[in-house]
Amino acid sequence: MGLLVDGQWQDRWYDTSESGGRFIREDAQFRESIGGGSEQYPAESGRYHLYVSLACPWAHRTLMVRALKGLEEHISVSVVSPIMLENGWTFRTDEGSTGDALHDADFMHQIYTTAQSDYSGRVTVPVLWDKKTNTIVSNESSEIIRMLGTAFNRLTGNTLDFYPEPLRQKIDDWNARIYPAINNGVYRAGFATTQDAYEEAYEELFAELDVIDEHLRSNRYLCGPALTEADIRLFTTLIRFDAVYHGHFKCNRQRLEDFAAIPGYVRDIYQLPGVAETVDFYHIKTHYYASHGTINPTGVVPKGPAIDFSAAHDREKLAGKEAA
Repeated sequence: MGLLVDGQWQDRWYDTSESGGRFIREDAQFRESIGGGSEQYPAESGRYHLYVSLACPWAHRTLMVRALKGLEEHISVSVVSPIMLENGWTFRTDEGSTGDALHDADFMHQIYTTAQSDYSGRVTVPVLWDKKTNTIVSNESSEIIRMLGTAFNRLTGNTLDFYPEPLRQKIDDWNARIYPAINNGVYRAGFATTQDAYEEAYEELFAELDVIDEHLRSNRYLCGPALTEADIRLFTTLIRFDAVYHGHFKCNRQRLEDFAAIPGYVRDIYQLPGVAETVDFYHIKTHYYASHGTINPTGVVPKGPAIDFSAAHDREKLAGKEAA
């Protein structure tokens, strides 16, 4: 996982020497918006393109919303290779990438320097690209899913609302809890380089999972009977948990399958129309186990676990419950 410094690529891992062994994620730098009266980036069919990894939970959010909102015909996609080594994310088609449909680039960092030649920072996905102005609109997943959730409604007629006004405070509250403890928490545990930093992340992760599991016993989704943005943001971490975070990132107090309500909740969301097609365990397991040489130096990818996410979940009976 390298970075660009003044537009020059450097193969450099995260430095935890000054943070007590704690992994600290950098903020996204491209933060423009589509729609909402924007003259620079209006919502137009065929204008925008997503660069994603099928392994990355942050990019997965955008693919889920794209599918649930029926945007496949309006927003095109390029998928990077699951293996990320000295050149960062690549477009190697022999490793599972679709290739770069727009620029025929070899590496994702070339997409960043096309947008900004002197860019300094991590080269991450997802990236929302504007074909008309030939630049990056946003590389912040939480903001991209908000755009995809509403900006194109006029084109699609799809009025699903994952951030409805009456629930926004509840959604924001869940997001504020889930991001540090779970979404980023698994990385804080897996990338920690001291025992204290690892145990701190581990304890916070499972404390929050316990709260969520208890909440989901009587609520179909986090904010009640309807799927919201908070569920989408949580799901992309949970679907990866037993396959990679439990073992690879040492988040091993228990599997998610051992919780009471979480397994059914994950299956419920997985079985929503279009969601299963956004989940690719080949990319997920290959990326984590083959890319993180400091954690798994052999690069061996485990065959398991065997989990049937299409099994019955019986959570429809909670559809009428309201969030606590």
